[in-house]
Amino acid sequence: MRIATWNVNGIRAREAQFVAWVNRDRPDAVCLQELKATQEQLGETLTMLPDYWSYWHGGPKGYSGVSLHLRKDVFPGRPAFNHPPFDVECRVVEARLEGGLVLASIYVPNGGKDYAAKLRFLEAMAEYAEGARAGGGALVLCGDMNVARTDKDVYARERKPGVIGQRPDERGIFERILATGLVDVARALDPDTETMFTWWPPWRSMRQKNQGWRIDYVLASESPGLRATGCKVLADVGTSDHAPVVATFE
Repeated sequence: MRIATWNVNGIRAREAQFVAWVNRDRPDAVCLQELKATQEQLGETLTMLPDYWSYWHGGPKGYSGVSLHLRKDVFPGRPAFNHPPFDVECRVVEARLEGGLVLASIYVPNGGKDYAAKLRFLEAMAEYAEGARAGGGALVLCGDMNVARTDKDVYARERKPGVIGQRPDERGIFERILATGLVDVARALDPDTETMFTWWPPWRSMRQKNQGWRIDYVLASESPGLRATGCKVLADVGTSDHAPVVATFE
């Protein structure tokens, strides 16, 4: 099973790229973030992928927004799409699948305008993950978490103590989320590289030079039924400032 996540930074600007990529690679599940479109603006896109069950959670006034897309030949029955209690500003959608698997697309607030709100959101994520573990099911959280987990996840000259996204308190909550029984799939499979980035500042050709941050993740339960065998950053896909991340499980 291949699960993908991508912050598209505006689905209307990236719609053709999104459809071309999904039709090319055919991931089993796709999580999108930062749709930047209202539900009315998404009206014409609801059927862009007829082979997928799609749920669009458009943000108010074209702000934020997430979606989930599941291949019908892999998930024959329409999944139950829900929003956990910590969903605010259209930032979370989950699907509960057969076998007890819960898959969620998550867009954590950047924190630049309201850092306290970001910390509250991360705290609620930790409670949500702990609740999922207590329930006994497997959990996969995908999305733009807006936290670089360690300095290794930031290009050397971009490492700045105190900058939002690199602060000890938000990193500490991120580690608490993982401590509920989740694995940072990309880092588990490649623990040493310091050139694995998913977002690049949109200036000075930083993407072309691969001078960015790793803030997009697939976090999966430690479970015999979810053995990760690969995780790739598709830096050549699309014109968003983020790249898709695709994790493969057996």
